[in-house]
Amino acid sequence: MTGTPLSTFTIDSLTAEIHPDKTTTSQAAAVFVADQIRAAMAARGSSRVIFATGASQYDFLDALCKTPAIDWSRVTAFHLDEYVGISADHPASFRRYLQERLFSRLPFAAVHLLAGDAPDPAAECRRYASLLAEAPVDIACVGIGENGHLAFNDPPADFHTTAAVHVVDLDEACRAQQVGEGHFPSLAAVPPQALSMTVPAILAARVISCVVPDARKAEAVRCTLQGPIDPACPASAMRTHAHCRLYLDSASASLLTDSAQ
Repeated sequence: MTGTPLSTFTIDSLTAEIHPDKTTTSQAAAVFVADQIRAAMAARGSSRVIFATGASQYDFLDALCKTPAIDWSRVTAFHLDEYVGISADHPASFRRYLQERLFSRLPFAAVHLLAGDAPDPAAECRRYASLLAEAPVDIACVGIGENGHLAFNDPPADFHTTAAVHVVDLDEACRAQQVGEGHFPSLAAVPPQALSMTVPAILAARVISCVVPDARKAEAVRCTLQGPIDPACPASAMRTHAHCRLYLDSASASLLTDSAQ
């Protein structure tokens, strides 16, 4: 069970909840995602889910793994992004991250991984896009970067591309976040490119759940909710989605003005 949020409000088409701390925020998001997975199974017999990575997702993924009454053998999993040129056993690999924190803990029907070390990154993007195109995604579980990025779509993001997966150049703020979270020892060690689902591909999911705790995300949250819907803040695109739920804690919501809540 989760507690009542401190505040719930809607901006454009996006509904946001503010919870007291990272733990309660993550637990609330896990309940929501679990409900959406069960609803998809009831309607279609199975579910297709996208998962994000990063330090902000640790508690959410742990809470989701402990959620009862989900038949994970009917869930197909995808992930948002991966660094170009690193192997699946690299300490910073998102494939490794999800294998350790999620895929090894639950009996998924299938797990589709982006191979950042594929010899032809463009071909790998096409391969992954074809898997995504096989059926609609029921829910995308995402986060927001410190620079407002969505997946690895740094500002200014392409809101209109017809591609589902593409190769992106990572800006310095994004790469610095990876160092700050402890994934790499220095800025020079962070790969300059990544494979990433595009903004339109993420918005194509039937439902979006976005978990964004911590004070270091407060400015990105403010821009997402109170700035314009603009490629300069890629996450602001979620305000156009018909069924998006944003989960904040008190720290990440600390820069929102009263008009937002």
